[in-house]
Amino acid sequence: MGCLRPWARYGLLVVAHGLALGLGALVLQALEGPPALQVQARLRAELAAFQAEHGDCLPLGALEEFLGVALAAQAYGVSSLGNNGSEAGNWDLPSALLFTASILTTTGYGHTAPLSAGGKAFCVVYAALGLPASLALLAALRRGLLPALGRPGAWAAARWQLAPARAALLQAAGLGLLVAVTFVLLPALLLWGLQGDCSLLEAVYFCFGSLSTIGLGDLLPGRGRRLHPALYRLGQLALLGYLLLGLLAMLLAVETFSELPQVHAVVRYFGSSGPVTAEDQDGIVAREELALSVPAPAAATPEQAPAC
Repeated sequence: MGCLRPWARYGLLVVAHGLALGLGALVLQALEGPPALQVQARLRAELAAFQAEHGDCLPLGALEEFLGVALAAQAYGVSSLGNNGSEAGNWDLPSALLFTASILTTTGYGHTAPLSAGGKAFCVVYAALGLPASLALLAALRRGLLPALGRPGAWAAARWQLAPARAALLQAAGLGLLVAVTFVLLPALLLWGLQGDCSLLEAVYFCFGSLSTIGLGDLLPGRGRRLHPALYRLGQLALLGYLLLGLLAMLLAVETFSELPQVHAVVRYFGSSGPVTAEDQDGIVAREELALSVPAPAAATPEQAPAC
């Protein structure tokens, strides 16, 4: 494969990506197709039984029309189920904050959507202006936090005389494990214990879907439960904080992995063939080790003339 030209490498990468998409679609079709058909058959059976029992009281097609209105409202996050108002105010301040955070983080849970034309137009303008600002903020935070994250690995490399590539790999693995435990496993255990109606796998699925900005929206903490309005709003605010902090931690972990020499080697293979730089060979830990170990050059005295 080393003799392939760059355009052939890009073509190979595109073909591999297409094959991965097709494989994922086939696997999901095989796994999710039969359960979906079972749910559809059960729904039709329930609908037929309901019409057979209450057919004399309902005009023909009235139930289908009502269900169509209810499902259309449900698609926008509006539900009449429950009598305590825990979800009646979909646009109170905590819910609106969670919605704007889902826009700026590109999570997009889909549990709530704007109904008015003005709201939809505002979302377009808000996302167009807010997404670049959010990316700039994340870039600034990344620039400030990555050097601090590299210092433990640089200290370990200097302490135990580890090779820069090995120290960078250990640091990336440690940071990835820390993020997985702190922002996926522990919140999933908490959600599993509090929610009560979801499994541990569903809780992990929700946490990972949120931090990876997939945000399918099929599972949302507190949704569909008859919670007190104050508890429901508190849960919305907690989810907002978790989303912002968790996405930042996930970004730092991904950025740390992207700085690995092995990743640079793969990128260079599919990129243009150029000279290998010291930055590509060392990675973030080696640069931090160099910054910690190399003393700053002494300032030139007035008597010393600079060399030509």
